[in-house]
Amino acid sequence: MNKLLIIEDDFRVRSQLERGCVEEGFDVTAVGSGREGELLLRNSSYDVVILDWRLPDKNGVEICRDLRREGFTIPVLMLTAMEAVANRVEGLNAGADDYLTKPFSFEELLARVRALQRRAEMSNKKETQLLMYGELQLNSRQHVFLVNNQPVALTKKEFQLAEFFLRHPEEVLSRQEIAHAVWQLYFDTSTNFIDVYVTHLRQKIAQGTTTEYLQSVRGIGYVLRRAES
Repeated sequence: MNKLLIIEDDFRVRSQLERGCVEEGFDVTAVGSGREGELLLRNSSYDVVILDWRLPDKNGVEICRDLRREGFTIPVLMLTAMEAVANRVEGLNAGADDYLTKPFSFEELLARVRALQRRAEMSNKKETQLLMYGELQLNSRQHVFLVNNQPVALTKKEFQLAEFFLRHPEEVLSRQEIAHAVWQLYFDTSTNFIDVYVTHLRQKIAQGTTTEYLQSVRGIGYVLRRAES
């Protein structure tokens, strides 16, 4: 059964969507708070999210933008009462996959949700399991990490950290983005666990190459970028 998350603060709209989608065979979770929905997205797996633009605590555009920055690829259908082209562009630029203005027919929403599902299924089939950068190789399906063609043993979190870097090569990643993507939690600036894990990963990479791959970016975080040591 396909899992659907609805984040909509209007009780009437939320109830109608939830009832209709359940009748169509979806496993539905429906909430009225942006932050509650964001927490669910970080801690559970869904196939599609229906996300309202105007939410009382954190709006849909902010939620969508944060998820995309952290590497979440869940399909997002944005709902809004705003019809201006500029608003549609803003929502799509934030990472929404589709956009539907209120009022809308349930049949059209259902068709769009199913189209997003099909697109995501095709994308998942094509998604590369082998990630490469310089002398680094990672096979997410086989859970193998190679440095200069030699296997390197990583813990589960070290492997997830390496995968996150390899999916975003040469992008400066903040500690907060890393904490969200790998640990699914908000980063506590009073701790240094991100730095500790990056140091461990650096040391293991250094066993097989003289090239430094994980570089610190002062005041921000880290970047996967080649630099001869």
